[in-house]
Amino acid sequence: MDVIDDEPEDGPEMPDQLEQQIADALLNSNRTAAVAESLTGGNISAGLSAIEGASDWFLGGLVAYAEEVKFGLLGVERGPVINAKCAEQMANGVIRLLHADLAVATTGVGGPGPQEDLPQGTVFIAVATPTTVRVQEYRFEGDPFEIVRQTTRQALQDLADAANASDRAAAADSSGRRAVVPRPSVGRRRTD
Repeated sequence: MDVIDDEPEDGPEMPDQLEQQIADALLNSNRTAAVAESLTGGNISAGLSAIEGASDWFLGGLVAYAEEVKFGLLGVERGPVINAKCAEQMANGVIRLLHADLAVATTGVGGPGPQEDLPQGTVFIAVATPTTVRVQEYRFEGDPFEIVRQTTRQALQDLADAANASDRAAAADSSGRRAVVPRPSVGRRRTD
């Protein structure tokens, strides 16, 4: 788990730069992305869709704010929804629904106050790729607006890292063909 304080607005990379990085990497590797959002309520999708040419690589997103949407549409197992398993299942669910190559999913406690016995600012972000699912737990500080903003920024960073890795892997494939490798099953979840 990472504890993250609010970064200043003039930090090393603003979301618009991250979104462009994601676009460039996905275009270069001929891959697509999708988003499943709970806590962030569509903010990630809005940023990605605002990039010129997004229709070439961004398939769409699902705002699964209510638990029943997570359970019914994304295939999340019934139970608590603010945890690594839920984030992973959300990412896998949106890949399944939209047939994307990569996906990012967010779930967490925006506040005010705790939820599911977790403190305000507890966030889980999952990024699914053709070969792995990586889930990170973060702790963000601030009011609900700031927590959503920080979660959006971190989700974009995590997706950019995965898209850049995917781009490097595609470039290393000397045959020029895209290798399709099955994603690990939910039971073999990798949590960092």
